[in-house]
Amino acid sequence: MSDWLGLAGRRVVIAGGAGGFGAAITDAFRAAGAQTAVIDVAGGDHIQADLRDAGAARAAMAEAADRLGGVDVFVHAVGINRRKPIDEYTDADWDDIVAINLSSAFWTARAALPKMREQGFGRIVFFSSVAGRSGHKHHGPYAATKGAINQLMRVMAHESAADGVTVNAVAPGYMDTELTRQYLADHPGRREALIELIPAGRFARIDEVVGPVLFLCSKQASFVTGTVLYIDGGRSVI
Repeated sequence: MSDWLGLAGRRVVIAGGAGGFGAAITDAFRAAGAQTAVIDVAGGDHIQADLRDAGAARAAMAEAADRLGGVDVFVHAVGINRRKPIDEYTDADWDDIVAINLSSAFWTARAALPKMREQGFGRIVFFSSVAGRSGHKHHGPYAATKGAINQLMRVMAHESAADGVTVNAVAPGYMDTELTRQYLADHPGRREALIELIPAGRFARIDEVVGPVLFLCSKQASFVTGTVLYIDGGRSVI
């Protein structure tokens, strides 16, 4: 039972794993005994890359594979949101949100897929959102990218299932993170209004998102593919 998830020794690449919940995911994989390579816009020991660029994404994935000697698991945890009414978004807002949330997911996952198929094993997990299925105000481009992530995931899952590669997505609701706290501090009363929409009556803790990600990447999830796993305290059911 010490390695029930079967992650010890797995070669894991996390895009966006240098900060926030991405860093928590990276730490959890390391604690499970996995080898990790992190791709992020931040430098340091990480592979620094602007994943809005297809060539940079491809090069970063190649470097990660070289460092680890291959890729067994890939987690795309890169994303941004800018909240405003549809008619207030600029062309640059749209381009940035689409490039970071959607295009970078396509380019990086596409780079990971061939070797996973060749070796007969792979796990890919994208970060979606409850906004990918609900028409939340002031989330236009963000919601569009998350809905598209869900469909990209389903197509990849269909194409890869016979090769031993699973492709899934997690869709968190509001998490108790620094960015969320900053947003809510600027909007008094918003926290209470949002909690009213969550049957569980609270926001998710980061560890409550990390656990499902590790499960989907594990040997225990070998027959789970093409699924959006909502981690939202029941918000998506109402």
